[in-house]
Amino acid sequence: MTTDAAVPTPIEAVPAVVKARLSEVFDTVAPTVAAISPVVTAGVDHLRSFVLDGGKRVRPTFAWAGWQCAIQSDGPDAPDSALPGAAHLNTSDVVTLGAALELVQACALIHDDIIDRSDTRRGRPTVHRVYRAEHLDAGWVGDAEHFGESAAILIGDLALAWADDLTAALPRHIAPIWSAMRTEVLGGQLLDIVNEVSADESVDAALSVMRFKTAAYTVARPLELGAALGNASPQLISALAHIGHDLGLAFQLRDDLLGVFGDPKATGKPSGDDLVAGKRTVLIADGLARAQAADPAAAQALRSALGVDLTDAALARAREILREVGAGAAIEGRIADHLRSALSAIENLPTSAAARADLAAVANAIAYRNA
Repeated sequence: MTTDAAVPTPIEAVPAVVKARLSEVFDTVAPTVAAISPVVTAGVDHLRSFVLDGGKRVRPTFAWAGWQCAIQSDGPDAPDSALPGAAHLNTSDVVTLGAALELVQACALIHDDIIDRSDTRRGRPTVHRVYRAEHLDAGWVGDAEHFGESAAILIGDLALAWADDLTAALPRHIAPIWSAMRTEVLGGQLLDIVNEVSADESVDAALSVMRFKTAAYTVARPLELGAALGNASPQLISALAHIGHDLGLAFQLRDDLLGVFGDPKATGKPSGDDLVAGKRTVLIADGLARAQAADPAAAQALRSALGVDLTDAALARAREILREVGAGAAIEGRIADHLRSALSAIENLPTSAAARADLAAVANAIAYRNA
């Protein structure tokens, strides 16, 4: 199908293009922010640094891949010309969508770091820790910890508000998908913290959190949003959603492994961060179940390592237990299964060979990343 868009950007260039769009967003809001107070400008500078100076732009890349599948499809799944704006498809909308997704991600990460009491993100202090340090350095009154968390919550809220502002300018038929995505990620986060405090060790509970907190808004919904923006048929959007489900689970399962076994130099987070945070991930849930069946003492040792600061020896022991009971290998197997299912479905998508190849390449990259 021919559109009035410029020659599509190679998918490898999407992160840089979206970063440039995000920079424009911050430049646009600067006068409004400056009119409020230098304090707010300083806060937005923290957000700008957080958004622009890191991140893999996974969600914008999948949105682009979904859009590309839509505009290059043919046959019964060709773009629907009855939808608003079908004659005016262009790359600027999908880049704006990518920027909005990054702002949602920023909100989620900033708030997640508060919930997890994380000290670092991408090798730098988390936003609430930056604000805590400012409070202490300035000698302000009150509790520095509470101030840091309060300020970071508001900075995350700003990111979410600006994400909604960006999508408000996009074709309205994508709104239901956007709305569902926001509800899923917040609901998934609530599930996550309830699972932690209730000490729910079931794999099913961990999978439920994974499905809504991460998998949906990382891959499935961005693919759907991109395809919908390209005016794809319901059939194509549905096919991409199923692919996104598998890839989103593969992405988060890899994150589970990195959260325990990852190299801090690559991940930008402390070693064993998920154990210290007490996260009930699929890896942990599977490991506890296996250990309980084979060696209850090992299961108790692993359980006691959750949600506490760990010595190097205690962290090494927890990792050893997960390896010995086969939990790490089982997660690798799950990742391979989800990736295999997704790649098989990608091969059958009614779109161009180039669009399928790009989506398959991104799928492999997220499943076997090291950070």
